[in-house]
Amino acid sequence: MDSTSQICQSRLPDSTALKQQQLPAYQLQLSATKVLTGFFITGAFCLGMGILLILSAKSTKEIEINYTDTCANCAKLRENAINFDKECTCSISFYLPETMQGNVYMYYKLYGFYQNLYPYILSRSNSQLMGRDIKDVGNCAPFSKSHNGTPIAPCGAIANSIFNDTIILSYNLNSSIHIKVPMLSSGIAWWTDKNIKFQNPSLNNLPSTFAGTTKPPYWPKPVYKLDEEDSVNNGFINEDFIVWMRTAAFPTFKKLYRRLNRIQYFTEGLPAGNYSFNITYNFPVTRFRGEKSVVLSTLTWSGGSSLFLGVTYTVTGAVTWLASFSMMAIHLMLNGRKTVYSQQ
Repeated sequence: MDSTSQICQSRLPDSTALKQQQLPAYQLQLSATKVLTGFFITGAFCLGMGILLILSAKSTKEIEINYTDTCANCAKLRENAINFDKECTCSISFYLPETMQGNVYMYYKLYGFYQNLYPYILSRSNSQLMGRDIKDVGNCAPFSKSHNGTPIAPCGAIANSIFNDTIILSYNLNSSIHIKVPMLSSGIAWWTDKNIKFQNPSLNNLPSTFAGTTKPPYWPKPVYKLDEEDSVNNGFINEDFIVWMRTAAFPTFKKLYRRLNRIQYFTEGLPAGNYSFNITYNFPVTRFRGEKSVVLSTLTWSGGSSLFLGVTYTVTGAVTWLASFSMMAIHLMLNGRKTVYSQQ
């Protein structure tokens, strides 16, 4: 009996304020005045932040050139997959009405391309993209292996459908002098993607590293020849490839393609004047009734020209203030009734 009681006592928690749950506690006692003050302050903050974000987005300079119909001949050529190896180019001239000062970024924009379909998102091999197992193609159906059973690298539907138009921007001083605008293909991918999520199996001799694999069906060249001008920007760490592999949430989206190299004539940005895009048309969009554009844009402290965040803050602030005035009216009405009852 004594041993049983000793065992039960040994299981008891220590006689401390923490374990006996005897610590002092504080219970908030919020009055109507404090709650209303908090709501008004929150609403004012959201309204102010929303206005700042909208003004910031409005201050960006942006120009969009849709080349779906302008390059109609190339679009028709690309409708037939047999013509995948035939090069087709087109040129689009446009006028930039005012100088784009500071850093200028070039994007490609797609309309009606659904990167958010669940089977599409899953069709990739993260172990392959991280360089761990180059022949791991288990989750990449229907683009896992070629017709003769050779593993595809990179495998999957996302990689196979990469945007592969080549876009060159030229500054036209006059009808005979065209200056190629220097653009950088580096620094366009997220740091975490570039250094963590995407890695080559080996840093040396990429052709031998990818031996025993084949390119995706819709690619004109293998992954180790994506950038023939910069040997470092090849394989799974090619930044154009990394940008494409980060799937978009909506069917209309734009992705960073190039950024301005501010040298020579362009130290201050893009001057106003006549420009042209020279496009090698490879990515077909007419078969799914899509469109594509090139976007030149500047950025501010809050990002690009999207008004979504600013409108969201503004609407939240307005709704919060509306709720605040409603609660204040109810509070005053109830206080008035209490005063009448107390006088009676």
